[in-house]
Amino acid sequence: MEKSAVDRPWNRKFLGFSFTWHKESKIRLASKTVKRFKTKIRELTSRRKSQSMEQRIQKLNEYLLGWSSYFRLADTRSVFQSLDEWVRRRLRMCLLKHWKKPKTRRKNLMALGIPEEQAILISSSRKGYWRLSHTPQLNKALGLVYWREQGLKSLVERLDMFHSTT
Repeated sequence: MEKSAVDRPWNRKFLGFSFTWHKESKIRLASKTVKRFKTKIRELTSRRKSQSMEQRIQKLNEYLLGWSSYFRLADTRSVFQSLDEWVRRRLRMCLLKHWKKPKTRRKNLMALGIPEEQAILISSSRKGYWRLSHTPQLNKALGLVYWREQGLKSLVERLDMFHSTT
């Protein structure tokens, strides 16, 4: 691995950060940083681990709070927002996996406010968990408000908190 080089700042990364090349230079997240983040979240939300959603969220919160504290200098709110959405989608996938049988899925989806017809279609679908986790009905029923009530911390809210205090 090459330790030092002479290059444009936007072509280099330093401690997980990089820079934009627009008129006004800004700090952004390096692409490898985002890949490492997703890899770690995949480990924490692995479908193979049998753990309650509370435990999963607790472990996720620990990681998310530390990660957001370290990368709070980045001026890329949109990246934080897309990562937030991606984390919630991973959790929706885990929840679908947790509700193993179609009958259980249908019952729980209806309890979340999804109409019976749509709940039946989703619960009996042959699509995989990841693909189902992105359906509009699940996005609405298991959206930001639901996960906030479950105790999940938001990267964007944390970033806004850091930027409002500086």
